[in-house]
Amino acid sequence: MRKHRHEIGSDVAQQVLGVENLGMMMFAPFRERVEVVSSFVVRTVRVNRTRTPQEALDATLRKQDTDRTVVDAMSRGEGDEVEVVFFKPDLSKRIGFISDDDLEKEFELRGLKPADPYSLAAVNELDPAFADQKLNGTHWKNADGEWCVALFHRWRDGRGVRVDRNYGKWSGGWWFAGLRK
Repeated sequence: MRKHRHEIGSDVAQQVLGVENLGMMMFAPFRERVEVVSSFVVRTVRVNRTRTPQEALDATLRKQDTDRTVVDAMSRGEGDEVEVVFFKPDLSKRIGFISDDDLEKEFELRGLKPADPYSLAAVNELDPAFADQKLNGTHWKNADGEWCVALFHRWRDGRGVRVDRNYGKWSGGWWFAGLRK
């Protein structure tokens, strides 16, 4: 507010300050942001970006279910050390599912961009048990504009990673990995 005080005249500001329930109107978007941010889980990791995409996945020691063309085209991202922010969106108003396009809006709401697969692999390499409790993933568009995913999980057959095109919607069990913009 201080930054923009020169844009609003004093008389107009006094009138607006007198609006009934102004505090509650301002509090609603503030509370929404607090709720969004409070569900973050943050991990800071060193990322070896000199590895091939396959080496980055192999370093996680997980059973792999991958599409070779998607793996070979994985984005390397940037930075030797990154802060990966995980969040789990509320899907109660979406019947428990979210599309990749709507997921992009969730990243934007939180001031994040999707984490690159190398950063996500580094988190799961450093802390193999992380995905046991928090199934985690990221997504990106390939050169053809198709959504692709890297998913770290633990199912009945143990710890796994899937890298493939995404043909459907995400269910409510996933934590999404992002990087601050």
